[in-house]
Amino acid sequence: MSSIDKSGTFSLGNRIVKRLGYGAMQLAGRGVFGPPNDRGAALAVLREAVASGVNHIDTADFYGPHVTNQIIREALAPYRDDLLIVTKVGARRGEDASWIPAFSGKELTQAVHDNLRNLGLEVLDVVNLRSMFDAHHPAEGSLEAPLTVLADLQRKGLVRHVGLSNVTAAQIAEGRRICEIVCVQNLYNLAHRADDTLIDDLARQGVAYVPFFPLGGFTPLQSSTLSDVAGRLGATPMQVALAWLLRRAPNILLIPGTASVTHLRENLAAGQLTLSPQTVAELDRIAA
Repeated sequence: MSSIDKSGTFSLGNRIVKRLGYGAMQLAGRGVFGPPNDRGAALAVLREAVASGVNHIDTADFYGPHVTNQIIREALAPYRDDLLIVTKVGARRGEDASWIPAFSGKELTQAVHDNLRNLGLEVLDVVNLRSMFDAHHPAEGSLEAPLTVLADLQRKGLVRHVGLSNVTAAQIAEGRRICEIVCVQNLYNLAHRADDTLIDDLARQGVAYVPFFPLGGFTPLQSSTLSDVAGRLGATPMQVALAWLLRRAPNILLIPGTASVTHLRENLAAGQLTLSPQTVAELDRIAA
């Protein structure tokens, strides 16, 4: 059994995916804007991910913008039948690379069509609505209007399933009154655990939780405890951080991103790490 298979599986929409996936954000240029420095390397990472067994890729057409989806299409189309591509809408990019809310019906509809065109798909399997009341953290505010737009696009057959990103428990409850919510994608890792209760609630309901920045994002996790544990296990700190997330709850699906084949292989190898209860308790104290 490969390391990625050892990570297990969980349902996402009407599909079963491996819990170790891949996030494509880093395939765009600096600041997730413009083309990558090495397009060939970006293509190679995607092909290596799928060849290694990854069947869940996370993306957004506002990465680049358009760049990441176009690279995914070039690298992987025609897509394998078991490959699930999850995308996001709700933001757009300014000419200065800024992140701008894009919640109007026209903007959301255009975003769905942009994703379809650049990925080369006739229907999007899962579309996450990214809340932008605060670009960096969940913030309260009604999502009824934008979710109603996505639900209409779902009825038209352009979107199969809807998820939410950067949201609160209240917004999830509101969303469920409009359409089924198949996944939640929020900031969560060893050091940022505000969603502990939410994760457990979603697990009981059979809903996938997909932490973004599982390795800290633009400011990678740094902890002497994490480094010490990694040294004892003969692993990298990032592998230990991913292994902790896999052990944290069965509904957690991981999408660590990288533009390096070497780092991709290291991330996927986290599935074979076994953490003892004592080690988990030690790691839990990082967020204390």
